[in-house]
Amino acid sequence: MAKVKTKFYCSECGYESPKWMGKCPGCSEWNTMVEERETVVKTAGVHSSLIQTKEKPQSIIHIESGREPRLTTTLSELNRVLGGGLSQAR
Repeated sequence: MAKVKTKFYCSECGYESPKWMGKCPGCSEWNTMVEERETVVKTAGVHSSLIQTKEKPQSIIHIESGREPRLTTTLSELNRVLGGGLSQAR
């Protein structure tokens, strides 16, 4: 079940607070605190929560992927699933 929390952040410096303040303690500016609602989703039986982020999704076309050296195994299907073999530790 999702729980909605309210937090306030400064539009000038990004300072976050659980309650509204007239003057931001981070940059000392007046009336810059903006309300933001945060949805927290808890999974059954697990004490971790998922919090929405401010990052926007990117198209997979625009994501650059570098080729890493791989160690191939004798199992061709395992190599295929792992993207060419085991990734070497750096």
